[in-house]
Amino acid sequence: MEYQFSKDFLWGAACSGPQSEGSFPGDGKAEMEWDYWFKQAPELFYDGVGPAVTSDFYHKYKDYAGLMKEIGMNSYRTSIQWSRLIKDREGTINEAGVEFYNSVIDELLSRGIEPILCLHHFDLPMYWVEKGGFENRETAEAFAAYAAKCFELFGDRVKRWLTFNEPIVITEGGYLYKNHYPAVCDAKRAALVSYHLQLASSMAVKEFRKRGGEGQIGIVLNLTPSYCKEPENAEDRRSAEIADLLFNKSFLDPSLKGEFPNALVELLKKEGICPEARAEDLEVIRANTVDFLGVNYYHPRRVTRRSSPFTGPLMPEKYFEEYTYKGQKMNFSRGWEIYEPAVYEIAIQLRDNYGNIPWYLSENGMGVQNEEQFIGVDGVVEDDYRIVFIRDHLIWLHKAIVEGCNCFGYHLWAPFDCWSWKNAYKNRYGMIRVDRKDNCRLTVKKSGRWFRETAERGGFSLHIEI
Repeated sequence: MEYQFSKDFLWGAACSGPQSEGSFPGDGKAEMEWDYWFKQAPELFYDGVGPAVTSDFYHKYKDYAGLMKEIGMNSYRTSIQWSRLIKDREGTINEAGVEFYNSVIDELLSRGIEPILCLHHFDLPMYWVEKGGFENRETAEAFAAYAAKCFELFGDRVKRWLTFNEPIVITEGGYLYKNHYPAVCDAKRAALVSYHLQLASSMAVKEFRKRGGEGQIGIVLNLTPSYCKEPENAEDRRSAEIADLLFNKSFLDPSLKGEFPNALVELLKKEGICPEARAEDLEVIRANTVDFLGVNYYHPRRVTRRSSPFTGPLMPEKYFEEYTYKGQKMNFSRGWEIYEPAVYEIAIQLRDNYGNIPWYLSENGMGVQNEEQFIGVDGVVEDDYRIVFIRDHLIWLHKAIVEGCNCFGYHLWAPFDCWSWKNAYKNRYGMIRVDRKDNCRLTVKKSGRWFRETAERGGFSLHIEI
């Protein structure tokens, strides 16, 4: 069977500024939260590798852009680092940062690669962290001003913008599960951060529309469909509904529909952690929904009703337990289930319940540990597992498109191996190998060659050899 996609389909991949650029003497970049956290606790980071160099995109962006073109990418999402563009709370521009991002945008465009820019990818400048981060409404206002400056500087060439990448991860990682800075467990603070993140996103959309001109603005949300163990059991269904409210609809509904779900508001009020919302804030959120959506999908969430009362500080797990089942297909490097049909189910949800908004699969990928073991005699990583992963997700995405879902692209995470927060380079995601022991030497993996062929054909056959 042939799986063909439209001629204007986006074939690409995504990364971020803090995970690829590095920071170097004289670049004028201010400190951001990951710089600070690594300095304070390097032992928390895999192999003691922090964000100082990452994949050295700052110096090698032309090499990366050339290889992106070589592997068939017609689009690339990355992020502007607030800390690289703006030096302080007063809004002082870092001219070296402006020059860098101008050069990157121009280089990509010169190679026929559309730059899609995200304004925030987990990398808050320390000068705002010191003021309470997104617990402080002032940070949301500052984010809107920073966004407006980005649109002014780069909007003549960048036509697709994104406000935040996975805002729920900022909340859960930093304020519940301690995977991100400030690594606390406080549900009330988490709820306040979520409120201000949504407000900041909507304020940025307002600034974008105020500017006028061409282009669209969206947001990237990681959607993790919640499947209950026993659908016939009302308590099990309720556990999945609450997980969906907390992890998916908390940003999906206000970003796309302009309002928080009533069930979520009632749940937060019941727990005594619902932020006080200003009427003018709710109006900003209502009036500034996004033009399109980026969906990051890696794995589903399998939940069931609690088997015992929850104890400890308030957490989402008060309302459910996660479960595994025999025969579950797993990426054991990450401990994540591989379940391709969820892509189709997400698409149908967006079609039927969110006005069939234009969207694209903005991240989908497979991180593999010790990938060096798959290097062949010719020095190429033989990552057939990644090819199968991409292909099988595209099959379900194609089915959704045939059934009327408004999906306009597929982006893998990532084009090249990149730094993954506390996991550093533990798991490799890219179609381009980055050899950090050899001055970030770059080589195309087998998946990169397959991706080029697929993008050139606009699809693939089911019997394609891998």
